[in-house]
Amino acid sequence: MNRHTGDGELQPRAVFVLVLVICSALGASAACNVWRVPRAVHVDAVSGILDAFRSHQIVALGEGLHGNEQGHALRLALVRDPRFPTLVNDIVVEFGNSRYQDVMDQFVAGDEVPYDLLRRIWQDTINPNPLFDSPIYEGFFRAVREVNGSLPPSRHIRVLLGGAPVEWEKVRTREDLGRWKRGAEEVISTDVVSRSRRALVIFGDGHFRRHNEWQQDPDGTFWPTLTQRIERAASTRVFSIWTNTTVELERIQRDVGSWPVASLAILRGTRLGSVNFFYYAGLKSTLRMEDQYDALVYLGPVSSITMSELSPSLCRDTSYMQMRLARMALIAPAAPDAAMLERFCAAQAQSQSWR
Repeated sequence: MNRHTGDGELQPRAVFVLVLVICSALGASAACNVWRVPRAVHVDAVSGILDAFRSHQIVALGEGLHGNEQGHALRLALVRDPRFPTLVNDIVVEFGNSRYQDVMDQFVAGDEVPYDLLRRIWQDTINPNPLFDSPIYEGFFRAVREVNGSLPPSRHIRVLLGGAPVEWEKVRTREDLGRWKRGAEEVISTDVVSRSRRALVIFGDGHFRRHNEWQQDPDGTFWPTLTQRIERAASTRVFSIWTNTTVELERIQRDVGSWPVASLAILRGTRLGSVNFFYYAGLKSTLRMEDQYDALVYLGPVSSITMSELSPSLCRDTSYMQMRLARMALIAPAAPDAAMLERFCAAQAQSQSWR
C-alpha cells in the first residue's frame, strides 16, 4: 500500500524507497548514491564550534552572506558563552584593517577610543564598498569588549584584524592596492600559532575552501585559499565551517528543516558532505562539500535569512557617501553611482555582488 501524507505527498520513507528502486533500475549514479549515504546529524552550533577547539588551534567560521543577521546572532552567542574564553584566546576577523591593530587592542581592553578613529577599523578595509559598514560589525567588536569587561586581563579575548593594512590616503589607482599584501595567514602564524594560542577566524566562506578550482596565475597555478595559506604558514590543520545562507539544504536532506537554529553538522561521510553546492561567480564547484569543508552551520531556511542595513545617519553623512563613491570608482569605474549607494542605504542588501 502506498504511504502518503494528508496532503497527498509521499512520506520521506516512501520517497526514499522509490528513489532506490529507480536507481537500481537505471544503475548507480552520483545523484542516486547520495541517498545511500547516512544523513548528517546536527548538534548545537555553539557547542559544536567550541568542541572543535579541543582538537584544533584554528577554527575557521564562515560568515555566510556578508551582513546577514542570523550569522551575527550566532557569533554573539558564541563569544558570550562562558566556555568561550576558557578555550579561545583570539578572534581573527576579515572586517578590520590591520593598520589599526593598536586601536583595536585598546578598545577591547576597555580603554576609551575616539569614535572617528575607531570606525576607521571597519571603514578602511581593502573593500571599497560598504560591505562592513553595517552596524553588526561594530556591534561584534563591542560585544567582545563587553565580555572582556567581565574577565581578568589575563583571560581577555584579543581581536586580531586580518584585513590588509591599506592606507587609503595613498591610494590613487586600483593597482595601488597591491602594495599592501600582509595576509591573515601571517597574523595567525605569528600572533596565534607560534604563541601556542587558539583562534576563531571569521571570514567569508569562500576563503576557507580547501581547494581553489577557478582563480589561477597565467602559468596555470591555482591561487591558494586562505585555509591552504594558514596551514602552510602555521603548520597546523584548520577546522573549517561553511555557514549556509544560500542553499536550500532541505532539498538535499529533508529533515534539515526541523533542525534548531543554529545547528552544526560534520560533513565527512554524510549526505550533505557527499554533494557539491558551492558556487563562485556563478560557477558550480566540482568537488564535494566534505572535500572543501569540515562542517556546516544551519541558520534556518534560506527564506528566513535577513540582511542588516546601513544606519540612516550614516547614509545622511555627505562626507561618508563621497568617500565610498570615490573608493568604489577606483575599483569599478563604470559601476558606482549615487543611486546605487542610496539603494544600498535604503533597502536590505539582496545581492551576492557585495560579498
